[in-house]
Amino acid sequence: MNKIIGATLLALVLASAPAASAAAPAPVTTKSDQTTDRYIVSLDTEATGDFQANAATVAAEHADAVGAKVRHVYRHALNGYAASMSPEAAAEVAKDPRVRSVQPDRPVHATAAQPTPTGVARVGTEKSPTAAIDGIDQRVNVDVAVIDTGISLKHRDLNVYQEGGKNCWLGWDFLPPDDFHGHGTHVAGTIGALDNSSGVVGVAPGARLWPVRVLSPLGSGSTSEVICGIDYVTEHADEIEVVNMSLGGAGTDDGNCGKTNNDPMHEAICNSVARGVTYVVAAGNDNQDAAKMVPAAYDEVITVSALADSDGKPGGLGKSTSCGYTDQDDTFANFSNHGADVDLIAPGVCIYSTWRFGGYNTISGTSMAAPHAAGGAALYKATHPGASPAQVKAALQAAGSKDWIWPSQDDDNIQEPLLDVSGF
Repeated sequence: MNKIIGATLLALVLASAPAASAAAPAPVTTKSDQTTDRYIVSLDTEATGDFQANAATVAAEHADAVGAKVRHVYRHALNGYAASMSPEAAAEVAKDPRVRSVQPDRPVHATAAQPTPTGVARVGTEKSPTAAIDGIDQRVNVDVAVIDTGISLKHRDLNVYQEGGKNCWLGWDFLPPDDFHGHGTHVAGTIGALDNSSGVVGVAPGARLWPVRVLSPLGSGSTSEVICGIDYVTEHADEIEVVNMSLGGAGTDDGNCGKTNNDPMHEAICNSVARGVTYVVAAGNDNQDAAKMVPAAYDEVITVSALADSDGKPGGLGKSTSCGYTDQDDTFANFSNHGADVDLIAPGVCIYSTWRFGGYNTISGTSMAAPHAAGGAALYKATHPGASPAQVKAALQAAGSKDWIWPSQDDDNIQEPLLDVSGF
């Protein structure tokens, strides 16, 4: 399967509206691209008091009052809940002075596009003393969550943390977060495939991988399910150091953690980052400014664009990529988003990694670039456990290289640093 898994979170356009106040109902946004009858209700923390207990209490009260069917209760990254209800019921909920906003649930989709894979080699993993690639299966002591389609739980080349993980898709948390699509497993392999002399090896070999399933077997889902994943990660912020989110869609950064344009996913990520979790996200595959995509536009995350690299070496001397794309070696991938919100570039064309049902596959996209950087963040956290997310981002950028052909297809005036983990 040689293709980009599309970097679109279709129409996650969060309306710009003033924050709720006691004098007026909370804003209710309704769009034609809304996911059926589902809404995300954000509560005012000051009005509700205790962050954890009252989200469930208010959700139950609203369910009784307007017949809402509660799907998720958010207690850690966001104070609120998601529920199915009619537009009329949503309007009634918005009148509650404890409610800050009522936003439509949106569809989301995956963003994709032992020899050491060329991407892992290109970012310097073989020289990293922490990665220590030698075929002896020395595992990097770090925990990384993959918010995606899940992870193939029994893949022999992955250290999937069997005691952790969550299935947020459709609220079916009684089912294991297994991957029947392949995208999340591919991401997981680039982050941390085992250094065991078979299959492939990841940037942070043997990292404990937490599967957080928010997307369906077709690679689609909704904002409420993504927030469920972020909420779960935040609940385990004392264990999970790094998160990869290779998904995204239309939206912007209000510069206020979503509190000005009522973006609950942005608020949730900000709260999670404040707990010390580093988020790495895909820039998107639409050859446009990443400022138009979320979560890529958020300042609190590490946003990664895609490099075309065919030989795992600098210099641009390799053949053109050949998995359905004919980009010149060492150039900006022609599908990748760009712009000031992009923090790093990493290999994202013709990336070979683990796949569903114990297999392996080659695919392309900024979804494949992001996990290289997530693996780099994991290596850094393994040796700098007290580093904040901002410090991790700064370290990755400072260590990055400009040793790639620019501007090539990069349609801006900014040359992103190329991920280089050789010193980590």
